[in-house]
Amino acid sequence: MTAPDLDAIEAERLRRQAELDARSSPAERNRLGQFATPPPLARRIAEAALEHLPDEEPIRFLEPALGTGAFYSALLGTAGTRALIAATGIEADPAVADAARGLWADRGLSVHAADFTAASPPPPRARCNLLLANPPYVRHHHLPAGDKARIRDAAEQSSGVRLSGLAGLYCYFILLAHRWLAPDAISAWLVPSEFFDVNYGGPLKQYLLDRVSLLRMHRFSADDAQFADALVSSAVLILRHAPPPAGHLVRVSSGGGMSAPQRAADLPVDALRSARKWTRLLQNRNRPEPGGLTIGGLFDIRRGIVTGGNSFFVIAGEEAARRGIPRRFLTPILPPPRELAGDEVRAGDDGLPQSTEQRFLIDCPLPRSTVQRSHPELWTYLAQGEPSVADRYLCRRRTPWYRQEQRPPAPLLCTYMGRAAGPDAPFRFIRNRSRATIANVYLALYPRPPLRGRIDADPALIDDIWRHLNRLDPETLIEQGRVYGGGLHKIEPAELARVPLDPLPDELRGRLSDCLEPAALL
Repeated sequence: MTAPDLDAIEAERLRRQAELDARSSPAERNRLGQFATPPPLARRIAEAALEHLPDEEPIRFLEPALGTGAFYSALLGTAGTRALIAATGIEADPAVADAARGLWADRGLSVHAADFTAASPPPPRARCNLLLANPPYVRHHHLPAGDKARIRDAAEQSSGVRLSGLAGLYCYFILLAHRWLAPDAISAWLVPSEFFDVNYGGPLKQYLLDRVSLLRMHRFSADDAQFADALVSSAVLILRHAPPPAGHLVRVSSGGGMSAPQRAADLPVDALRSARKWTRLLQNRNRPEPGGLTIGGLFDIRRGIVTGGNSFFVIAGEEAARRGIPRRFLTPILPPPRELAGDEVRAGDDGLPQSTEQRFLIDCPLPRSTVQRSHPELWTYLAQGEPSVADRYLCRRRTPWYRQEQRPPAPLLCTYMGRAAGPDAPFRFIRNRSRATIANVYLALYPRPPLRGRIDADPALIDDIWRHLNRLDPETLIEQGRVYGGGLHKIEPAELARVPLDPLPDELRGRLSDCLEPAALL
């Protein structure tokens, strides 16, 4: 096919893609994981994959999440004189499959309107040797329970690896493709990079390191989202369909484009096996996993309360008073971090937060009949939540449905997610001097027993720890957390617990000596 012919088809493809995208709202396409691959990126991935396929080897192509054929178009534009003897595209959306068929059926692509997760692999002689894919980014909670169980079993049967129930659909696609690939086939996957750093990504990483040879792994910068309509931090994986040979090295890179990354290194497979978080490797950081004193060595860390409906259960103090809701059922609660001025919450004599609007969490352990009889003002308010709030997933599992988790005030808080701005860390440590609880936009740091005793004897110690936490190198926190498209960082309780406190000033270390395990003092 000549370049002008391909350019005309590609222009028509983009027009049809825009029409198809306009059928659904962004929220619906997000639920279905329908994010079209940008043409320049598709072309670069095709080029990178072909670098690993011998020039003389005829191409048998597969695209298991075809869309309108972005990768097939990219392949035709980059394959040059290579022989293309077979090409198959599978697309679950019938309208999209029809559009792709109209564009490419006369140009050698066999289009199948089918669900790849339910399709039967071909016989060995018909398996492909080149796969290019941007599998659907469908989060696990959007997968119907029956479908998830079926796909999970099929992926395990295909690859020998069983995924966590928290894995997204793209993880299943990689494992399901195992039986579609010929020996030594090359596959390239454009996927979210979230599995690099989370527990549910473990089985997929096991597959990538043991069942196939991971040749190349590139992670785009978090603030360089590859899709205009999805805040997803993306990565490209290039695999050879064969176990890794002895001494195998993986080319890892990050930042910039695949052809000119900001950081790159060749790492042995064992380095990836021993790394708990792959993002650290892709950032080319040579620091060992943190040891010695960590935040978790001093504090128990818990996420804030998940109410099941903040807009209903959190009420302004003035409104609560106007409605006559008894104070015994009102727990002071802090506003979201963006509404806090500064990193210190001061309290009045009553323990309520100052310099912020008074807000309260409605929390009542009494059964419905008792509230109706003894506290009619409260019931008048709660009745507005039946069934709209009471039938929500979390509320249905509580007895009564308006009873909240118990989370006592914590002296130190950490914001749960945020964006880095220049030298500033995406997470803030907040000194809470009030008796207010927190919602799940914060993490609560409770001093462990040894530290509690030390604070009793030295009350200023908690303030000095707080100041030290806010002086930590932002990268120390970022490395332990995870990052999403658009540069949004998030840190879980267990990840915050692993953040090292070193370098700890000698004076502060001395005051903490009674609280530290012997190994932390070395």
